[in-house]
Amino acid sequence: MTRKRTLSPRKKAAALIGAAALVGGIAFVTTGTGNAASVVCDGLDTALRNNQNFIADQKAHPDAQSAARIANREAVIAQIGLQQRASGCTAGSAAPAATPSAVATPTKAVPAPTKAAPTTAAPAAGSVVCPGSTVTLSGESGAPAASSNQFPQGTRLKVTNLDNNKSITVTVTSVSGSCALLNNAAFEQVREPGKFLIRRALIQRVG
Repeated sequence: MTRKRTLSPRKKAAALIGAAALVGGIAFVTTGTGNAASVVCDGLDTALRNNQNFIADQKAHPDAQSAARIANREAVIAQIGLQQRASGCTAGSAAPAATPSAVATPTKAVPAPTKAAPTTAAPAAGSVVCPGSTVTLSGESGAPAASSNQFPQGTRLKVTNLDNNKSITVTVTSVSGSCALLNNAAFEQVREPGKFLIRRALIQRVG
């Protein structure tokens, strides 16, 4: 004759507590993973909007190089879309940019250098500029560089990621829709792993 084993009330209570702790641990891990994915998606969405704004600005103020710049940024947007899908992100609310075939070459070149030049006296070297600005990447290749909507080509900017204390000094080589938009090589020097946006950035003009 077999005897059916039963758990004492004390052992049953211990088992229930262990199960509750396991569920709570899984919920914590899931929440942490969700937050990390949200940061990645937010950064990609910001990069997408920056490039779309740049294209819109080039169409509104075209010059002889606008068509080439727009085609380059459309390729960047396509790459960001691939990264969004790979990361399981939902595309941002900004409308997609026009296809290259829809970009018309301007019939009359309109000089644009004055747009990139600052409208007021340039800040002194070493001074903090664009306080509160976030920094993301343009998706462009090449040696470390930056683009800006406030400083002319040739300006030297030092960008510091205050979350990891990494910094890089780069030269502004083109116009963008941000105070400082780093290309891929520059962003890799200061980014945190898996993040596409620097929320706490210190930007200084050094030359």
